[in-house]
Amino acid sequence: MSSSIAETFAGYSRTLLNFIRGRVNRFEDAEDILQDVFYQFAKASDMINPIENSAAWLYRAARNKIIDHYKKKKDEPLPGYYDDEEDEYIIDEIADILNGEAATPETAYLRSLILQEIGTALSELPEEQRTAFVQTEIDGLPVKEAAEKAGAPVNTLLSRKRYAVLFLRKRLKQLYDDVMAGGYGV
Repeated sequence: MSSSIAETFAGYSRTLLNFIRGRVNRFEDAEDILQDVFYQFAKASDMINPIENSAAWLYRAARNKIIDHYKKKKDEPLPGYYDDEEDEYIIDEIADILNGEAATPETAYLRSLILQEIGTALSELPEEQRTAFVQTEIDGLPVKEAAEKAGAPVNTLLSRKRYAVLFLRKRLKQLYDDVMAGGYGV
């Protein structure tokens, strides 16, 4: 194993395992998927075209392996977080990059892009939607308390937050399509 591959494994194995573990039912399956991802990474790293963005490549490969895992187990449904209308995997990948422990130049750059996009998107929201989202998701205020502060019924606040979430998802999906899914050979 070359030092570059070993460094990548050391830098990403824990966060990638957590990412996978959150999407499969059994810990053993998560470990198998992680092993497959790094095996693919080692093989791809030896090829003529080196991997330019290891973080994006690893998360994309893990996502594909998770999908393959569930295709093999057709009798088990996908976990409840998966929504056919919205690709929750994209949001989960972005969240893992933001919350991950890997401190590589690639993840730092991806984090800065994501945070910049979130900031820009939040500034474009109507104030009531932005406030509902920020208070409940960023500040951690309970929905009932945020509704009282806004002088609105709970359902109104939830509706405002929902519109904000849908807008942010659309913007982050566009960022994902532009940056992370831009053809890293996975």
